[in-house]
Amino acid sequence: MSTLIESEEHKALRAAVAALGKRYGRDYIARTVAEGRHPTELWAEAGKLGYLGVNLPEEYGGGGGGITELSIVLEELGAAGSPLLMLVVSPAICGTVIARFGTEEQKRAWLPGLADGTRLMAFGITEPDAGSNSHRITTTARKDGADWLLTGRKVFISGVDMADAVLIVGRTEDARTGRLKPCLFIVPRDAEGFQRHPIDMELNAAEKQFELVLDDVRLPADALVGDEDAGLLQLFAGLNPERIMTAAFGIGMGRYALARAVEYARERTVWKAPIGAHQAIAHPLAQAHIDLELARLMMQKAAHLYDAGDDIGAGEAANMAKYAAAEACVKAVDQSVHTLGGNGLTREFGLASLITASRVSRIAPVSREMILNYVSHQTLGLPKSY
Repeated sequence: MSTLIESEEHKALRAAVAALGKRYGRDYIARTVAEGRHPTELWAEAGKLGYLGVNLPEEYGGGGGGITELSIVLEELGAAGSPLLMLVVSPAICGTVIARFGTEEQKRAWLPGLADGTRLMAFGITEPDAGSNSHRITTTARKDGADWLLTGRKVFISGVDMADAVLIVGRTEDARTGRLKPCLFIVPRDAEGFQRHPIDMELNAAEKQFELVLDDVRLPADALVGDEDAGLLQLFAGLNPERIMTAAFGIGMGRYALARAVEYARERTVWKAPIGAHQAIAHPLAQAHIDLELARLMMQKAAHLYDAGDDIGAGEAANMAKYAAAEACVKAVDQSVHTLGGNGLTREFGLASLITASRVSRIAPVSREMILNYVSHQTLGLPKSY
């Protein structure tokens, strides 16, 4: 079947998740942020209904689908004004990595809980001094008998206070000779020597950001996910879904903002006609809609390639989808706020806070400039600038 046309199953999933999102909506998320708590009710219900684990294998309690299905879940929750950022992290990155590379014991221990939402895992890759350069990761893992000792720092790690464990990207020490050998470790939240410190963000979100300090955190041999010599493959198995899901996050947010603006432009009357009748209002909203639809097509392509096992093709498409969705999201939010004029900046209409939130998809998990670097030399064959 062509990826351009959604199956009846996908349309049904989209409608069901949209209905769930609508029952919670933007007011629910705003309330959880104001109260300084997590969207636990929505997370639990989405888990019970099977939406959190649609991409995980059926034998471990998942839906047996892929990132295609999980991206639909996040996009529709976002379009309803109630996105769950941890969908990007827990089932998409961590769940995918464990499902593909984990031992049987790790799969049994983690996947059923990640699928039904009763367990949650965060993901730690970004470091204060490495930025977007994963080759400069300094978190090291060294053997001590049968155990591993993990030392390093991570920054901008989402939802650590909600998570039962963090999937940490480190390197085996001999990687310092020049060969990058990232390794992935499951670090329990209460591990000795593992500290977290909240980062004070201007961004209003239910999911908090943390700096992590690992000071000789002792882990058993079975904390390592997969083969210590195949780390790069395992790492990118998690990063491609992350980019696809970030695209879904941006598209959902853009759709939400655009829907509010269209509703307002239909009803707000100045000079005897609804403002949406004027092309200066209508055309930018139409352009925003087109850009979001185009970004969604590339996201669907990326998800399809990833689910089909084409990691190389998915890498290119996922980066492009994330770039396109971020740009479309920022423009849609900006135009929506502008359409409402002064009302676009009021708490009542709830759009102004999306100005900051929409920037996230341009910055994280990889900046638009790094995506342009990737496309420049990987796709176009231009020489590297670094």
